[in-house]
Amino acid sequence: MILVTGATGNIGSALLRELHEAGAAPVRALTRDAGRASFPEGIEAVEGDLAQADSLKAALEGVRSLFLLSGMGAEAEVLAAARQAGVEHVVLVSSITVQTHPHLPAAGENLAVERLLKDSGMAWTVLRPTQFASNTLWWAQSIREEGVVRAPYADIGLPAIHPADIAAVARAALTEPGHQGQTYALTGPERITVRRQVAVIAAASGREVACIEISREEAHRQLAPLLGDETADAVLDLMGGDVNEELLTVRDTVPRVTGSAARSFRQWASEQGAAFR
Repeated sequence: MILVTGATGNIGSALLRELHEAGAAPVRALTRDAGRASFPEGIEAVEGDLAQADSLKAALEGVRSLFLLSGMGAEAEVLAAARQAGVEHVVLVSSITVQTHPHLPAAGENLAVERLLKDSGMAWTVLRPTQFASNTLWWAQSIREEGVVRAPYADIGLPAIHPADIAAVARAALTEPGHQGQTYALTGPERITVRRQVAVIAAASGREVACIEISREEAHRQLAPLLGDETADAVLDLMGGDVNEELLTVRDTVPRVTGSAARSFRQWASEQGAAFR
């Protein structure tokens, strides 16, 4: 039995499709509200909340492999419950910032969860993805309403990853030998600037979209009320304010692990074009 947490999210939903298409069985999907969730045929929906480890007892029953997202709940309690339930292998989604920006608070939190897992006695695989292509959905409202994207660091290119590629690596780690005890840094197949992302989204959505570069200060004023000062600064560092070679490096992990080329940002945009219309 494989349990997929975050089953309705960008990665979890793609992972369920991957497992279904691969014929992996049995698979169980964790959601807060099974009545509102829609999963592929044959996937068992089970209710639970990662912030409340006690709610996972039924979900963990009989599970041997667990897919877990860092930062989604009470990880120490969840890992303890998983071990007690007899889980043998955990595939954890952490963040590439653990190695590129270890000084950031969120990176420290992810590293702490990685260490909890490695000390748990269960087998482990850690995935460290870079910036998600799906983060550009933040622009959807301004594109729909104004035909504009306002962003800092418009000409710095980062190797954004399609969430489905994270899912593809997770599927391999959950169902194939040779991945236990491995830490995988994951990126997309190329660096792509904000300016180029905007152009690709414009083409995919069939509308004109302007890219207006703004200062870090202006971006911070927009983000701080939503995220807080410290998190806003961290996000801006990762968008381009504190880039380093580790963050910019395009890695071959996705094709090496899955046997298929990593998906481009253009492919992601073509799949999501309706969100920007």
